Amino acid sequence: MIRQYTSQDIETVLDIWLTASIKAHDFVKPEFWESQLSAMRDIYIPASKSYVFEVDSKVVGFYSLYENLLAAIFVSPEWQGKGIGKQLIAHAKQQSSELTLNVYKDNEATYKFYLAQGFKIDNEHVCEHTGCAEYAMSMNT
Repeated sequence: MIRQYTSQDIETVLDIWLTASIKAHDFVKPEFWESQLSAMRDIYIPASKSYVFEVDSKVVGFYSLYENLLAAIFVSPEWQGKGIGKQLIAHAKQQSSELTLNVYKDNEATYKFYLAQGFKIDNEHVCEHTGCAEYAMSMNT
């Protein structure tokens, strides 16, 4: 079930974000992601419109939209590969007429997932925070 995020979800959402970020981005030091926790808690999540995916009343994934930017979409690693990401993307498509996102080029599985969901690559650039190559992607919903 997908529902709107509430402030009571913050610790679970942050745990999913950190665990999945470290796993998906093994080309970035884990310390970088750990250093971003307070910004996620205090700035990014509160500024975004977020939704969580629950299984048996347990949050196992989430996404955050900042205007039309899909700023975050993460599924707990043990729940990946079960269609939750596809359901979250489908829900996000209903929230905006256009979606944009950035994804690391070295995160091949994820950018291929986005391509399969209808996103296209608009350009390649360097992430100012990590120095890693990223793709800017978009889709009209």
